[in-house]
Amino acid sequence: MNAKGDLIARLAAQGLGAPVFEALPSGPPHDLTFHARVLVGGQPLGTGGQARSKKDAERAAAEAALRVLDGVPDDAGTAPRGRWPVYAAVLAQALDAAVDLCPEDATLDEVRAEAARLYRDLLTELGHGPEGG
Repeated sequence: MNAKGDLIARLAAQGLGAPVFEALPSGPPHDLTFHARVLVGGQPLGTGGQARSKKDAERAAAEAALRVLDGVPDDAGTAPRGRWPVYAAVLAQALDAAVDLCPEDATLDEVRAEAARLYRDLLTELGHGPEGG
């Protein structure tokens, strides 16, 4: 998934214009953390993102903005941060379950969001949270 590209395309399709990404560093030079947010029409969209690199912080902010556009509750502040391990078989099962759980008229983004939620919740329950989070 290319969250920034997806967000730009989605906003253009909705006639909302291009998003502006703001990323500000904090902390000492040897241990920077970037805090990013997405602005649409001068207004913040989503809760923003935080990461060790500007690119990852902007990606996280774009993902939060996409969740807002999808109407999905943005729990980024409570979800563990970092890269989640990928277990292909478990991810495939989460996707299958999401297809079954979502209404027939669900969009692809809604099914993806449900699959991601199921995957994240299962891995959290099993104690396999994000790496480096």
